[in-house]
Amino acid sequence: MRLFVSEGSPGSLPVLAAAARARGRAELLISTVDPEECVVPFLTQPKVPALQLDSGNYLFSAGAICRYFFLLCGWEQDDLTNQWLEWETTELQPVLSAALHCLVVQGKKGEDVLGPLRKVLTHIDHSLNCQNCPFLAGDTESLADIVLWGALYPLLQDPTYLPEELGALQSWFQTLSTQEPCQRAAETVLKQQGVLALRPYLQKQPQPRPQPLPPEERAVSNEPEEEELATLSEEDIVIAVAAWEKGLESLPPLQPQRQPVLPVPGERNVLITSALPYVNNVPHLGNIIGCVLSADVFARYCRLRQWNTLYLCGTDEYGTATETKAMEEGLTPQEICDKYHAIHADIYRWFNISFDTFGRTTTPQQTKITQDIFQRLLSRGFVLQDTVEQLRCEQCARFLADRFVEGVCPFCGYEEARGDQCDKCGKLINAIELKKPQCKVCRSCPVVKSSKHLFLDLPQLEKRLEDWLGKTLPGSDWTSNARLIIRSWLRDGLKPRCITRDLKWGTPVPLEGFEDKVFYVWFDATIGYLSITANYTDQWERWWKNPEQVDLYQFMAKDNVPFHGLVFPCSALGAEDNYTLVKHLIATEYLNYEDGKFSKSRGVGVFGDMAQGTGIPADIWRFYLLYIRPEGQDSAFSWTDLLIKNNSELLNNLGNFINRAGMFVSKFFGGCVPEMVLTHDDRRLVAHVSWELQRYHHLLEKVRIRDALRSILTISRHGNQYIQVNEPWKRIKGGETDRQRAGTVTGMAVNMAALLSVMLQPYMPTVSSTIQTQLQLPLAACRILATSFICTLPAGHRIGTVSPLFQKLENDQIENLRQRFGGGQLEESLELKAKGSPKPAVVETVTTAGSQHIQTLVDEVTKQGNIVRELKAQKADKNQVAAEVAKLLDLKKQLALAEGKPIETPKGKKKK
Repeated sequence: MRLFVSEGSPGSLPVLAAAARARGRAELLISTVDPEECVVPFLTQPKVPALQLDSGNYLFSAGAICRYFFLLCGWEQDDLTNQWLEWETTELQPVLSAALHCLVVQGKKGEDVLGPLRKVLTHIDHSLNCQNCPFLAGDTESLADIVLWGALYPLLQDPTYLPEELGALQSWFQTLSTQEPCQRAAETVLKQQGVLALRPYLQKQPQPRPQPLPPEERAVSNEPEEEELATLSEEDIVIAVAAWEKGLESLPPLQPQRQPVLPVPGERNVLITSALPYVNNVPHLGNIIGCVLSADVFARYCRLRQWNTLYLCGTDEYGTATETKAMEEGLTPQEICDKYHAIHADIYRWFNISFDTFGRTTTPQQTKITQDIFQRLLSRGFVLQDTVEQLRCEQCARFLADRFVEGVCPFCGYEEARGDQCDKCGKLINAIELKKPQCKVCRSCPVVKSSKHLFLDLPQLEKRLEDWLGKTLPGSDWTSNARLIIRSWLRDGLKPRCITRDLKWGTPVPLEGFEDKVFYVWFDATIGYLSITANYTDQWERWWKNPEQVDLYQFMAKDNVPFHGLVFPCSALGAEDNYTLVKHLIATEYLNYEDGKFSKSRGVGVFGDMAQGTGIPADIWRFYLLYIRPEGQDSAFSWTDLLIKNNSELLNNLGNFINRAGMFVSKFFGGCVPEMVLTHDDRRLVAHVSWELQRYHHLLEKVRIRDALRSILTISRHGNQYIQVNEPWKRIKGGETDRQRAGTVTGMAVNMAALLSVMLQPYMPTVSSTIQTQLQLPLAACRILATSFICTLPAGHRIGTVSPLFQKLENDQIENLRQRFGGGQLEESLELKAKGSPKPAVVETVTTAGSQHIQTLVDEVTKQGNIVRELKAQKADKNQVAAEVAKLLDLKKQLALAEGKPIETPKGKKKK
């Protein structure tokens, strides 16, 4: 092997430190070359460091080279190291590159350099403190330590940029910096010049893009964020234009749509589930985005890739909640399930959720499969018997299911903890552990009674679970919250978990002495995925007993993670029947409503059966919920923000571009796409659109649904800028050259619109279909999303009739909706159905100012917020900052009064 490095190349630092590990494992020649030397023969630009393997292949990514050296030494990949490496690429490198450019090229110092880095440095320090380990992935040095040390060393070797308060980071950095391989690497690359040794290299690099503020620090504005184009080489442009010119011929043949959908050997088979909603609860917007809508986007994307995809869901129908609801409404449990199953199905149908099958758990297949798994667990010794003390409500004359007991959490003191789990701290609870328990039905104090029950022996299955997780998590797309939740369970040690309940409405327990009991819903609800598939096709085992050929993606809110990532896998592993287990567990945080929580009982928030009565189309709801999808942290639905996003991103950005592109074809070229003669700028635009499309693919493959939506809006924003700069409406009136230019710009724009229609399909399927009809997009282009931007509408293609896609939302319309769903509208959905009116009702409970005055105040708050942020960023005088903050608070008070909201006294930051 031959390793090429150069002085002043930051990527050479970690590579040289890692190379020291490989000495003696393989013959390695290290060559120091000029940074401008092209050592990789098939690249047109210099790329150092680079590793030439004995096979003749090259590695030219510092991370890949370091990984290769570690693998040579027998290192086994682990989940935590892989997470750190991904974090280094996506979070650390962008801000670090900007800081180094600021320091070395621009000559800035101090807080200008350190300020943007504080968050990432604090993250490393916090992680080291929490783990209480000297290194990032444990007690021994790992690949993650070398890669992060190499990235940070040029900056942190100057103590000015290593804050004293970050003690764990300081200790970690000094430990690595004093090791001989790291010292030799630093001497070779920096030549005792410190960070200035990087100047020749950094001066030749494009200026890093400024990092956007985190969402919570951004000003609310109707103006779209400006997007900078990616830096592309001439080689990138040539490749992109070659793909463009191939057009529709480059698309693979359309695969036939099979029914039922079954796995196909040799193809990618994707099985997608949404957490089963409990049947007697009407889902609110948070439920919809957390499970079904997120999964629907991914399922639609998979179909656009022509992956063999089955997407299923259904209602979870057993348990005490159903019995209680039936008593309230004077129906049998089965009747209540039938009624609410239909309500759920109608809601998801209106939201355009593309289930392949939407089933239910009250079926003979559910009983058969659940009892089979139980019998297999029992025969293998994974089921225990024990006497349990339970809470019984004497007034209701029944044992209380966990969710029908409420009290004070014994761990964190939260006063509304359920009998099975605390929503605040996330810990599982046995109902009798609750302090001050109450029956949620009658509010009386239950008493403790004994009953014999069955338990799943989780401690005996713990080793199997850990082995499975060790193989599954590396390289998977489990969300970080899901990983943390499962780790916390394992860290505390698993305990036997009761799997039976003293109920009538449930799956019967097939064991002598337990005939009067049913399985606890958390044991058999996840088995519902299997039984729903079995009701869809009698070949269900081809999906659920086929882990080698099936990729299982499961979508849910974070409170469902333990049941999908731990309980069901333990049951399936113990059953020893080759079950397909989750490969990618996708969990969202929570979506709140305005400043609080959704509450059906208090009439607060929009529930699924109410959304269609607002007069706002389903696709607008889909777009906004996906735009604010709670990835990484809780988010909140806001009526004002919904108006802003609709009017700015959809109406002014996306809709404006697509409508203009189509109208130019109709108005200037008789409805036929004109000839396109690409200039160098056009070719560069083709490459930029391809780059953004490939980013969209990468994000959706990693199930980063919210971020991928930004790529669509970025392309349309570039399209608007392209039209504005080239002004085809003026050029069409000029000479032959100008008219030809107008034709090229129009042809390019309408092809970008065609691409956007396909990219939109997972997010806004009705709008997508409308655009494709207007443009008369060929069927193959509608069904398959290419990996590069291709010309799908060649010269001569005739489009259809073009019309606007979106309608403006008005302030008074949104204010009416805010009041309508702010509380007290308990029978909203029933009233709407009775009236059959799609128009939102006007509820004048608060006298509010005119919409124009409100909009003026919104603009002033935004402007003043920007002033405050700029002053803080500039470290302005505290008195000056305080004066501007006072102005901002006064404006916010005026806005609250104008909107009819109560004035709140500031009490610092709210806890989420």
